[in-house]
Amino acid sequence: MIGMAKVKIMVNGEARMTEARTLDELCRELGLSDSKIATARNGEFVPAGSRAAASLAEGDIVEVLSPRQGG
Repeated sequence: MIGMAKVKIMVNGEARMTEARTLDELCRELGLSDSKIATARNGEFVPAGSRAAASLAEGDIVEVLSPRQGG
């Protein structure tokens, strides 16, 4: 990915510049590739098995959620 142009996306409400081109690459960049998480791109749920095919583009809105315990 060296030399690739960065795109500006929103991740959990915060602007972020990234070279990731897929949701899977973004999860790896965030250190979450081995975590149990749920992901959505532009309001659409993206299952773990589909993240590698889920392209990212300038202005995309990504949500990453992890389960919480307690009450």
